[in-house]
Amino acid sequence: MELSRDWSGERRSGNGNANGATSGVGRIQALLGELHRSCSRPWTLMEVCGGQTHAILRHGLDQLLPPQLTLIHGPGCPVCVTDSGRIEQALTLAGRPEVILCSFGDMLRVPGSSGRDLLEQRGAGGDVRVVYSPLDVLAIARSNPERRVVFFAVGFETTAPATALLAERALAEGLANLELLVAHVRVPPVLEVMLADPECRVQAILAAGHVCTVMGEEEYGAIASRHRRPIVVTGFEPEELLRGMLAAVRQLERGEHRVENAYARAARAQGNAGARALLERVFLPVDREWRGLGTIPAGGLELKPPYDTLASRVEITADDAGPVLSSANGREGPTHAPAPACISGLVLQGLKKPQACPSFGTTCTPERPLGAPMVSGEGACAAYYRYQR
Repeated sequence: MELSRDWSGERRSGNGNANGATSGVGRIQALLGELHRSCSRPWTLMEVCGGQTHAILRHGLDQLLPPQLTLIHGPGCPVCVTDSGRIEQALTLAGRPEVILCSFGDMLRVPGSSGRDLLEQRGAGGDVRVVYSPLDVLAIARSNPERRVVFFAVGFETTAPATALLAERALAEGLANLELLVAHVRVPPVLEVMLADPECRVQAILAAGHVCTVMGEEEYGAIASRHRRPIVVTGFEPEELLRGMLAAVRQLERGEHRVENAYARAARAQGNAGARALLERVFLPVDREWRGLGTIPAGGLELKPPYDTLASRVEITADDAGPVLSSANGREGPTHAPAPACISGLVLQGLKKPQACPSFGTTCTPERPLGAPMVSGEGACAAYYRYQR
């Protein structure tokens, strides 16, 4: 087995020798050997997180696995699954002269249902600003009291606590000009929907370690028991990913289906108590549209009283060059299907690999994407394109 030289987990000793790297590669080789010995029949695993997908492809792990082991890339990219109608709401806000729209940088190139994106809107004169933390928005709101400052809040449970903290501070300071357009999504509900589908081929889940670091394992235990699939909390380095895969395969070979933590250095069974309490104070679960997957029951978060006074309210009309939508507290309106030559919905569901798309690498590239999985830095299509799978 030929190993990639780009192992993020390698460590050099103080004198510059790669002694730590050698032992790291040795552990990886041992894990690969054990995986090959453990697979007695075909198994299909799904890694949930887009960061894990990129790590698997970057380090070439997918080419070193046993031939019986198939990986499916799940919808673990919050940018990719952000509903196009919600993006239209952000575009509308960004096009209004009294608004400063703040967002993470990876949202700027994701198209809405009209085909426009926030980068284009900024080029047309919209005041769209990239922030690196939700708390950066506080300073912008304080410095611009005459403007509406809207934070486009996107992400899984990992980024939602920072948005919740922003809401608490904005309310405490009485910042009347700060608003939140919330598009946070929750991972366990989408796994529930996917595993309940009779056509689902996934036999075990590699759960996103960073989500479990915040939320813990409680919700996953019920899902593993109900759908009789192992769920293994997994990290992001090559060795951590292989340990997660091996734990999942061993459960499958023994006929077990429980939650197992293969990311104990960061994730605990109860998660982060402070972050969970913060989420419970500020948000409540709501049905949420996931791009390419449809409506996921309890699949999103929405501001609860009294924080709902911060919710951005926008009505999109024909003058906004998009579909007619009405939003209060960020609820979705109708959306449009992706471009006919784009199979992003099937990719997000794990039903197709990116290279199965007729547009992949030709009319659809990171520079000119047709679908969100090619736009985002964590999207499966972008990963396959970058690492030439």
